[in-house]
Amino acid sequence: MTKRSSGGRRPKGGAPGGMNQGAMMQQIQKMQQDMAAAQEALEQETIDVTAGGGAITITITGHQRVQSIAIDKDLIDLEDEEWLSDLQDLLVAAINQAIEQSQTMAAERMEGVTGNLGGALPGGLGGLLGL
Repeated sequence: MTKRSSGGRRPKGGAPGGMNQGAMMQQIQKMQQDMAAAQEALEQETIDVTAGGGAITITITGHQRVQSIAIDKDLIDLEDEEWLSDLQDLLVAAINQAIEQSQTMAAERMEGVTGNLGGALPGGLGGLLGL
């Protein structure tokens, strides 16, 4: 009688690294709960971004929602058309910078929850987590 090799196959119901499916599903559910909590926290977290040497301050949430735009009245010259054009450019730059910083903050929070797993989960489970 000869002994047959399993050919590198896992036993039925087995998961990579010896983790059983029940434990893996529990881990995934916990990660989903942690992600939901992180998303809720991001909705409340804000970032203040300034531009033009403090002439403009943008407040944005972790969900990329602009909450306020403040313009320092002492730095405004409504008679200077060039300054008004510069103000528009500053607003665009400040808003874009605020969005970028908010996205970075959100990515860091989510990475902390997922451990940077992304789509690298076994069986492509990244989709289940919304990654």
